[in-house]
Amino acid sequence: MNLLAIETSCDETAAAVIAETGDSARPWALRSNIVASQVAIHREWGGVVPELASRQHVRDICGVVEAALSAADMTLDDAGALAVTQGPGLVGSLLVGVAFAKALAWSRGLPVVPVHHLAGHIESLTLAHGELPLPAAVLVVSGGHTSLYLVPAPGEYRLIGRTRDDAAGEAYDKVAKLLGLGYPGGPAIDRMAREGNDRAVDFPVARLTHADRNRPRATADGLLPPDVARRLDFSFSGLKTAVLRLVRERTGGVAAGKAAASDASGVTLPPGDVADICASFQRVVVDALLDRTFEAAGWLGARSIGIAGGVSANSRLRAEADARGRRHLIPVFVPPLALSTDNAAMIGAAGLRRLRSRGPGPLDFNAEAGLTL
Repeated sequence: MNLLAIETSCDETAAAVIAETGDSARPWALRSNIVASQVAIHREWGGVVPELASRQHVRDICGVVEAALSAADMTLDDAGALAVTQGPGLVGSLLVGVAFAKALAWSRGLPVVPVHHLAGHIESLTLAHGELPLPAAVLVVSGGHTSLYLVPAPGEYRLIGRTRDDAAGEAYDKVAKLLGLGYPGGPAIDRMAREGNDRAVDFPVARLTHADRNRPRATADGLLPPDVARRLDFSFSGLKTAVLRLVRERTGGVAAGKAAASDASGVTLPPGDVADICASFQRVVVDALLDRTFEAAGWLGARSIGIAGGVSANSRLRAEADARGRRHLIPVFVPPLALSTDNAAMIGAAGLRRLRSRGPGPLDFNAEAGLTL
């Protein structure tokens, strides 16, 4: 069966066609994957503007779906089902995709599957590599999410770690803005870091030893000892603040966002300093992500580790994860770059997983900005 998938959770309008293969080891094949990016629109504002994002989804969605069908060399008559991102995300953006998918499904008499965005990121690993050795520890890390999951069986996701403040990708964007590197911040910092000394700045690493006052129960309660369960959470707000203080110190208090370029007073932060800060910041972020992921894998007896989401495109994260996997004798799976950032192919994979295990959803489901997995 061919499934048409739609993704509009943030600022990427995407559609894809996923086909079932009949092979239990590699259950799905990618027939097309089309993404219309809005980066050029939001770069002017230094980040995603929700109202602009939803309006652009309305403009792009018909053309993107047509392009996905054409690339797969098929028509709507060849589709057996639809899948769409239900949440989490920007509610205005989500509503465009959900309304389009439901209307199309109703008009063609097709089943429609609502999909959790993070389930899509997790299933991008299966789409790319086939079924992972289970149980698996899977890190989902992006601009809006930094979450660690235990996957004990296909289609089962147990949250065991989360960020208590900023997501890793959000920290990248904010630090890039402080350094005057523009938006999106992740690729810009990754590029600059290659020219810098990653030991030039001794940035702090958050070590969580106490329960979250807002959500006192540890995320992995019942699975791990309490002290270990708390250590699996992430925090990046202190690191971001440390970068801010360093930038202000070295520029004599220049306003944030003008550190890498001359301001009215002519004060600048040299490019070499910017590169060193990027490299040191990136080292700390990657170590924090991988330390917790590999610790969780060891405690839970995981047979594999997965890393998905937009930040999984980071070159240092990929290289270090592979090196650690070799040292610990555990396979590490990362999606190709085309499946790392938001895309509809991953939504199609998660949609097929859910369709075969739970069936389609009712036509009265709605977009949910805070949907939990």
